[in-house]
Amino acid sequence: MKKTSLSLLLSLLAVTAHAEVRLAEVFGDHMVLQRDRPLRLWGQATPGKTLTVEFAGRQATARAGADGRWRVQMAPLPAGGPHRLIVTGDGTATLGDVLIGDVWLLGGQSNMEWPLAQTDTGPQEVASPQNQQLRHLRVPLRASVKPEAEIAPAPWVVAEPGSVGAFSAVGYHFARQIQAVQGVPIGLINTAWGGSMLETWMSRDAALRDPDLAPAVRALPADNAAFGQALAQRVLPRIVAWQKGLPLEGVDTSGWSAASDLDADWPTLKAPGNWEGQGLPDVDGVVWMRKRVELSAAQAAGAAELHLAKVDDCDEVWVNGRKVGGQCGWEAPRHYALPAGLLREGGNWIAVRVTDTGGGGGIYGEAADLRLDTAAGTVSLVGAWKARVEKVQMASGPVANNAPALGHNGLIAPLQGLSVRGVLWYQGEENSGRAAAYAEGFKRLIQDWRAEFADPNLPFFFVQLASWFPLADNRPDGNGWAELRASQAAALALPHTGMATAIDVGDAVDIHPRNKRTVGQRLAALAMHELGLRAAPATGPRLVGHAAKGGEFELRFDTTVGGLRTARANEAVRGFYLAGADRRWVPAQARLDGDRIVLSSPAVAAPVAARYAWVNNASEANVVGGDGLPLTPLRTDDWPLESAGRRYGR
Repeated sequence: MKKTSLSLLLSLLAVTAHAEVRLAEVFGDHMVLQRDRPLRLWGQATPGKTLTVEFAGRQATARAGADGRWRVQMAPLPAGGPHRLIVTGDGTATLGDVLIGDVWLLGGQSNMEWPLAQTDTGPQEVASPQNQQLRHLRVPLRASVKPEAEIAPAPWVVAEPGSVGAFSAVGYHFARQIQAVQGVPIGLINTAWGGSMLETWMSRDAALRDPDLAPAVRALPADNAAFGQALAQRVLPRIVAWQKGLPLEGVDTSGWSAASDLDADWPTLKAPGNWEGQGLPDVDGVVWMRKRVELSAAQAAGAAELHLAKVDDCDEVWVNGRKVGGQCGWEAPRHYALPAGLLREGGNWIAVRVTDTGGGGGIYGEAADLRLDTAAGTVSLVGAWKARVEKVQMASGPVANNAPALGHNGLIAPLQGLSVRGVLWYQGEENSGRAAAYAEGFKRLIQDWRAEFADPNLPFFFVQLASWFPLADNRPDGNGWAELRASQAAALALPHTGMATAIDVGDAVDIHPRNKRTVGQRLAALAMHELGLRAAPATGPRLVGHAAKGGEFELRFDTTVGGLRTARANEAVRGFYLAGADRRWVPAQARLDGDRIVLSSPAVAAPVAARYAWVNNASEANVVGGDGLPLTPLRTDDWPLESAGRRYGR
């Protein structure tokens, strides 16, 4: 009996030790591997097993370690393919249609993530013939307390009319532009995460070296499961305190859409505005928001239209107890038709059941878009709404912005070992509240990623934030986005970096401007100059000096790329401001004079400083170089920034 049990145990151990050979998830059919660099491949197999790797007529061997992991490095290859990759051990793993070309890593937040199909030229691009030597890997979003060894499974996708619409639009336009010049396969590895902050993309080691970030990293639980438990212990007491006396469990919500004052003891949320900043931080799940609206007989007569700005993420809407609509999509404007007879003179009740699946939650957007359009005019719905949590959806683990390094651990750490040609980065919107600190943080991130990918000269090209916010809100003495753009530009002090400005392709009412072609093409121009494929730098005019001369202020520029002009012929120069010793900024008159721009203002008799495009929405600034590239925002003063002193955790 004992002998039989021992034999059975040994058999089970043998089966457990056996593992089919496989490659890491980042490798797949249709992938692109970096040309002219060592080819590093890795995966899992039976511990101790010797493997044979065959690729492009070459062969190498590897031995799986005690943990089953194996890794092999093969000699560089020139651009070409398709090739077949075969790994033989306990069984065989085969990948087909593998190309050798240039691999670009895409990082940042939603403007890099934004899909081609949802851009201004998307429908035409999706329907047009494609170059099948362009490939895209969308790395599934995953945050992690510890560095992951693998990305979540995802396919490499070939650029074809039926699939290219899901590609990163910026990455796609970059690739098409550079591919037309180079004529080699291009692979895009897209790790962008909408709404992500800079700090989440730092490696753990880099974050621990930052005194602002280190405490948050050290305070992280041991693993993702423990993080979820700790989050629940933190979030649930907050909800209990916020809706004091109102239970969360075992409540009948079926009547919460009714046309009655059932919410007298509910707390309130202000709309528009996400609830995370109003006493419900980290809360994902379902929250009801209700508002009583008093209408006159004239306002209640006839049909109407309800505008709820935007809802993060899904909504179900009732008016006077009747369901009038609902949809999902955190960026979609909400407007619902109300038939004649639904509204009434006196009290009317609007009930919105909001489901938040992650990140921000609630009714948000522009105040002007939160209204009821009636037959007798518009009624604003801005202000306090009664609100109550129906249920909480507790995350099983972290999301990107819960702490520094979490996005890096889940999406970047598993890619270590890959050779890549460079990085394309579009991020910063989430950090505009602490813009001044971004200058050093962004440089640290670039150096961190270069160390992660074992390439101290890794090209790193980034997008300077597009214009956003109403023009009426501009003020040149303190704008988060203006200060963030300056902090981005500070990274140009590092070698092998480049910045593509997007101030002229923004959208005053949408944080996601739909013109991604211009952005991608400007990044491609930067890359082509770095790679020696374009003689002139793709930077636009560059300020080289300034001086006050009596009542005028003179700016001098490097004009080796064709001089200075306005974006459109015969238009006045716009976007400049002057200040005197009192540091009060006023719009300046400007004239072009060769390599100089001369500024003046009757309101500033003795100017001491100038700024250009130093506002959130810089779309009116119109100076470009001879090649059409915009003059980037600038300032000649070193006066303290409004965001100085705002840092992570403070």
